[in-house]
Amino acid sequence: MRRFSAVVLALGGGIAMGGIALQRHEPINALWIITAAVCIYLLGYRFYAAWIATRVLLVDPSRATPAERLNNGRDFLPTHRAIVFGHHFAAIAGPGPLVGPTLAAQFGYLPGTLWILIGAVLGGCVQDMTILFLSTRRDGRSLGQMARDELGPFGGFAALIGTLLILIVLSAVLGLVIVNAMKHSPWATSTVAATIPAAILVGLYLRLWRPGRVLEGSIIGVSLVLLAVVAGGWIDHQPQLRNAFDYAALPIAAAIVIYAWVAAILPVWLLLAPRDYLSTFLKLGTVALLAVAIVLTHPQLKMPALTQFIDGSGPLFGGALFPFVFITIACGAISGFHALVASGTTPKLISNEADVRLVGYGSMALESFVAIMAMIAATLLDPGVYFAINSGAGVVGATPEAAVHTISGWGFPVTAEQMQALAQAMGEHTLFARTGGAPSLAVGMASIFGSSFGRSLAAVWYHFAIMFEVVFILTTLDAGTRVGRFMLQDLLGHLWAPLGRTSWYPSVLFASTLLVAAWGYFLYVGVIDPNGGVNILWPLFGIANQMLAAIALSVATGILIKSGRARYALVTLAPLAWLALVTSAAWQKIVSADVHVGFLAAAADLAAKLAAGSLSPERAAVAPQLIFNQRLDAALTALFTAILWFVILDMARVCVRRLRGLPLRSSSEAPYRQSQLPGPALAGQ
Repeated sequence: MRRFSAVVLALGGGIAMGGIALQRHEPINALWIITAAVCIYLLGYRFYAAWIATRVLLVDPSRATPAERLNNGRDFLPTHRAIVFGHHFAAIAGPGPLVGPTLAAQFGYLPGTLWILIGAVLGGCVQDMTILFLSTRRDGRSLGQMARDELGPFGGFAALIGTLLILIVLSAVLGLVIVNAMKHSPWATSTVAATIPAAILVGLYLRLWRPGRVLEGSIIGVSLVLLAVVAGGWIDHQPQLRNAFDYAALPIAAAIVIYAWVAAILPVWLLLAPRDYLSTFLKLGTVALLAVAIVLTHPQLKMPALTQFIDGSGPLFGGALFPFVFITIACGAISGFHALVASGTTPKLISNEADVRLVGYGSMALESFVAIMAMIAATLLDPGVYFAINSGAGVVGATPEAAVHTISGWGFPVTAEQMQALAQAMGEHTLFARTGGAPSLAVGMASIFGSSFGRSLAAVWYHFAIMFEVVFILTTLDAGTRVGRFMLQDLLGHLWAPLGRTSWYPSVLFASTLLVAAWGYFLYVGVIDPNGGVNILWPLFGIANQMLAAIALSVATGILIKSGRARYALVTLAPLAWLALVTSAAWQKIVSADVHVGFLAAAADLAAKLAAGSLSPERAAVAPQLIFNQRLDAALTALFTAILWFVILDMARVCVRRLRGLPLRSSSEAPYRQSQLPGPALAGQ
């Protein structure tokens, strides 16, 4: 039966992938992509992930995990596998799988779709599962700590500094996407606010009142989340209540900073784990509903397989198909941020090693499926509508007439009347130049839901999609802040040993405050930027994310070879080689003379215009800040590239010494101890 199912999945996936690749000059049905994705993910999970777990990682279900051995009731806590899966998926599923594919659709549906499917199964899922296992075997150590312990002090210190700096940039971008989606959106704000007390209630229920009653807690929590969603829609239509939740960008940014700080210092069972777990129900429910709607309506993708913008002249962002489709897709295929969560909060909650396959590989496969949904939602829009929403006014023109003239000239016809009718249907004043990917994704989701469940509710579906995106991303931010706190405490411990104790509350408060202040500053700079901080920071976000994934795979490869499993090292070495190539090609973001691609070229061009006095007064007022941001992006890209290659070379040094039989640092893997937990009760329920 196992072989038969494998054959069926392989045939189904192969036929669907063939249909996707060969239908170039006519519209393709979205069902081809759904079928290919489901078959490929199931094949990867059932066979490739199982092989890695048993042959490469040597997973041992009888071994006590750090959650059991170091249980302190706050950071280390044996947790039911369903809650761990929910926490991990909610923590890793941020803006990447939603915004990245939406932006990458400017190249056409084919390149992004192929990379999402192939990159996730062979790269992203493998990275998440491997790092989670290695951290679990090493007392839940962070990625930087493992690099220092296994590779050596120099490569380890570089990895620790690099991952911390990258995390600060990633967190700022996460916060900025949330702010842009929540500002002046009472539905999203009220719903997200309501999930916080709901999560605390579930945490208290499962910890103090009814320990172990996960089903009861889930029913209560899911009911409260659904009630919050419905109540948010009701509040949005009540003028007095609506004003109470209608905030501009800066107040929302301040609230996000405060929330992340609180989530980082409270016991994980009280807020972080239950909130992420409950958010997962909303995320999975929406994704499942979207998939059902696509199956029912089987829409045709209107975006061509490839557009003329593969040459690098795209209006959304500059850069050719290689390497920028891989950098832009980011988390939908492979994400370095996931390695931080997999070596941060999650290994401190795993109660059984056997769960790393479900939590690590399974969560990433599910996130990749979310990216597929986002690609479909973006590419089923009329291409003219897609580019009208996502192209900035500086590219297509400041007026509707100028924008539609420019976009129609590209071969994607659209009219001002068409855009106005769409905006009215979505309950918006205008949809022109709503850059960043999130609004066009919401329009695509509303179109799918409207086709299945009633077009008269298009505005409701649109605002529901905006709220869904906010909830999707916020859970990544709070988990990332807690992970960053662990990393910063490790660094501070070199200055004063007590600051390195993750459970010492003065250290917890101090490190959390420093970290939140760091990414909060960049968030503030992005919020006050009149031209939109996301447009400046997203390329850096993608580059940093892929570089962090390469660092994680370097550490994993080094550990596998050190532990005598060199013949299996290709499992992590192959995706590492590809990411090293992609991120090195991204060096053109620094050296390119094209102002639409190179950070320094764009800064020089803007500085020249400022000196010549050819900028408008509004543009001239913000030009110095934009010039500084572009140069800062270039400096950070250079720094991240240097750190990546330093870690890769240090990993290569360790591997060569191991293969030659030369002495190496001893393994930091914790000694074996028999688990005393009831396996079926915790891990198998």
